[in-house]
Amino acid sequence: MSRLTDLHTTYDQSPWLDNVRRDWIHNGEMLAWRERGVRGVTSNPTIFQKAISGGDDYDEQFTSLLAAGKSITECYWEMVVADISDTLSIFRPVFDASAGVDGYVSVEVSPLLARNTEGTIAAARHLDELIDAPNLYIKIPGTAEGLPAIQQVIAEGRSVNVTLLFSLERYRDVMEAYISGLELCDGDLSTVSSVASFFISRVDSEADSRLENLGTPEALALRGRVALANAQLAYEAFLETFSGPRWEALAARGARVQRPLWASTSTKNSEYPDTLYVDMLIGPNTVNTIPDKTLNDFDDHGTLARTLDADFAGAHAVINSLADLGIDLGDITAKLETEGVASFSASFDDLLETLKAKAASLR
Repeated sequence: MSRLTDLHTTYDQSPWLDNVRRDWIHNGEMLAWRERGVRGVTSNPTIFQKAISGGDDYDEQFTSLLAAGKSITECYWEMVVADISDTLSIFRPVFDASAGVDGYVSVEVSPLLARNTEGTIAAARHLDELIDAPNLYIKIPGTAEGLPAIQQVIAEGRSVNVTLLFSLERYRDVMEAYISGLELCDGDLSTVSSVASFFISRVDSEADSRLENLGTPEALALRGRVALANAQLAYEAFLETFSGPRWEALAARGARVQRPLWASTSTKNSEYPDTLYVDMLIGPNTVNTIPDKTLNDFDDHGTLARTLDADFAGAHAVINSLADLGIDLGDITAKLETEGVASFSASFDDLLETLKAKAASLR
């Protein structure tokens, strides 16, 4: 057994791959990841920007689409849909064997819609109906404008990966949107699924910068601990939310919990262990979507232990200590959400410009 397999069988955490590449789909690499223990796949605009602009894997389809009179944006979406559809097929056996718990592949609505509720709802419907696979997750940013979209899309019986979550407060709002959506959904709820993608390493990058600016021993002692504490308290909130009479009424109709998904789990600071954000976030009923390098690192030398819920009191103490130092975690997470939306939008714009230049050369 690999560590990736053991992560799931022993600790009830699902390792997913945070990458999509067309060459992997066709050369067997994506299937090999599945056979090593990967149980799902996530994508985002930055991943597709790197994949499509990084080589010639898409040139044949791109040329054909251009010849058919498709616009640059239409070409982009057709190429993305082709990759997502092929990856869905590869992971469909995981979906079937797990009775719909795993085997999902995520595709994100246009990042330009992150502040547009109605546009997000329309885009989610379009992608869900176009791709039409039971193991598809539509990724919707967990912005304030995304919350009513999440509720509506869930109410329509569609499955959602809520992305770009940084703050505990917004995470609670997202869980409420999911539960409210289920309450509005008619009939059997067992075919509706969701994860909430809570970002990790970026929180430490921003918090560490502020702690280092203070430079006191108390501040420096908190480096590399804030993101983990933030995620551990999110898990505490998850356990609280998906219990009690309100949730039990939905569970009786077949509802599934909205699993926390740890995202951005590669280590940005070379001083930290390369598997830090996998080792320290292992717990039941969760997902960790991991870049391929970090997946390989963890499979080679990661530490398998139930760490996520080992010390909630210690996590509260870290966050309280941060506040005592005058550092506002809410300000950090608000900044990161704004930057995350801007980053994905920039990747989308860059990709379209790259495709325009490539179209000129292919013609």
